[in-house]
Amino acid sequence: MAATTGTPTSGLNVKPSQLSLSSKLHMPQQLSAISLGRRSARPQVTIRAALDAKPTVLVAEKLGEAGLELLKDFANIDCSYNLTPEELCTKISLCDALIVRSGTKVSREVFESSGGRLKVVGRAGVGIDNVDLAAATEHGCLVVNAPTANTIAAAEHGIALLTAMARNVAQADASLKAGKWQRNKYVGVSLVGKTLAVMGFGKVGSEVARRAKGLGMHVIAHDPYAPVDRAHAIGVHLVGFEEAIARADFISLHMPLTPATAKVLNDDTFAKMKKGVRIVNVARGGVIDEDALVRALDAGIVAQAALDVFTEEPPPKDSKLVQHENVTVTPHLGASTMEAQEGVAIEIAEAVVGALRGELAATAVNAPMVPAEVLNELKPFVLLAEKLGRLAVQLVGGGSGVKNVKVTYASARAPDDLDTRLLRAMITKGLIEPISDVFVNLVNADFTARQRGLRITEERVVLDGSPERPLEHIQVQIANVESKFASAMSDSGEIRVEGKVKDGIPHLTKVGSFEVDVSLEGSILLCRQVDQPGMVGSVASILGEENVNVNFMSVGRIAPRKHAVMAIGVDEQPSKETLKKIGDIPAIEEFVFLKL
Repeated sequence: MAATTGTPTSGLNVKPSQLSLSSKLHMPQQLSAISLGRRSARPQVTIRAALDAKPTVLVAEKLGEAGLELLKDFANIDCSYNLTPEELCTKISLCDALIVRSGTKVSREVFESSGGRLKVVGRAGVGIDNVDLAAATEHGCLVVNAPTANTIAAAEHGIALLTAMARNVAQADASLKAGKWQRNKYVGVSLVGKTLAVMGFGKVGSEVARRAKGLGMHVIAHDPYAPVDRAHAIGVHLVGFEEAIARADFISLHMPLTPATAKVLNDDTFAKMKKGVRIVNVARGGVIDEDALVRALDAGIVAQAALDVFTEEPPPKDSKLVQHENVTVTPHLGASTMEAQEGVAIEIAEAVVGALRGELAATAVNAPMVPAEVLNELKPFVLLAEKLGRLAVQLVGGGSGVKNVKVTYASARAPDDLDTRLLRAMITKGLIEPISDVFVNLVNADFTARQRGLRITEERVVLDGSPERPLEHIQVQIANVESKFASAMSDSGEIRVEGKVKDGIPHLTKVGSFEVDVSLEGSILLCRQVDQPGMVGSVASILGEENVNVNFMSVGRIAPRKHAVMAIGVDEQPSKETLKKIGDIPAIEEFVFLKL
């Protein structure tokens, strides 16, 4: 080892002029030319505007007047609503930018029909399910959204549902309009002194917490990324997931829908709650197992629920959940205020104008184009970086937030010859995306990390040897947190994972102080065990009986007959029963299943 260099990255403000080839956005150049052609059977006219001409923005769905005024100062505006897919494809070749809401599908055919002119798609809202991100990236088109303008509206709607549920407002209103006078039937509960668990302490969750404190409630929250000091500043105590649902009188959901949060409220979690708990959801419908919620309501475990979102929208007319007497429902009205709609219009207009000017967009949701030669060299290491981030964050336990991450790159190249910004962005992506609905890429990685109070420090270890390989290994450490898997803690007290690329495939090579060697494909089961004969066979036999295919297995130990860590790569997710059988093996001291 020849040298070590360290660089803190929190607060990094990268200007376009500072970017290397691997971090520049690929934007089609403006040319003074007109080309006529045909793609399939549709005639195409592609017009390249002169450098001094205004760009053209197609607004395909209704946008607030304030946003339109911002756009008019910079571009020519074409407001054409209710376009068919064919009409959109015909128009798009004349446009530099496109703004949509959720009703317009921006498909691969749209990007192909643009002939390379379309530079930015703006989604007036948060979700981007209606935009083909892969096609956008392939065609050098940036996609931006408006994630912040709805915050206050969603928080206010959450509080409205909370209070309406507690006092049976909707049910009493319907009863009175039906000609009944049932004062005794609709006795409610008070909010003062009750414990509210805010599940997801981001923008909306923290605003709900502020308002609930004003109503006299005791507020706790669960969010692995929430800075403790920000929570304490508004009188909120951060706790673990299990503690939050066990203590709460009311639960307000503000988490994104990800593989990790899908149906996170289910039969098992309802069973751990106080009898008579009340639940509000203005986040995403899929975070609740709706059938399980109906069972919990019928059993009296959940006294009431107030829902603005559903797994299927609109829900079926005969939905037992919607029709349940103890459920208050609204048709996804969280962002439906006049002020929020104007705010979204302004936010997306500013993002689109900035992108057309060539500025880096903090709300970009697709990866920028990277030169092929750079991608070819870094591709396996980019994948390694993301997977190490995903592994590390899933090892975090307890209620403490992730705030300090250290990344170490070991390479024979000089620091100036290794641009790690793409790798750092992918580590950030791996750390944040599993428990967030934010799309992280090279454009917004540093901004997203700063927004969540996440400080990432980079260290480069310069090795002796040939600089042909860009990297020997990458190590990720998370400090000042608890771990679900104690063996992942290093001697100095941080969660530590390390990996390298072998034959083009990312491998996990170290967990805590234990050396392992397992391919980062599928998912991983980590087991700490007493080092004794038959352990590999015992675990493999249980997995085999449950038809779980093992693709890789490695055992690392400190010394013979002491303790060892077994890392097992699996193609399928083992059932809870399978994992319990593994945990019941006497020599297994701890284990954890990690999704990649």
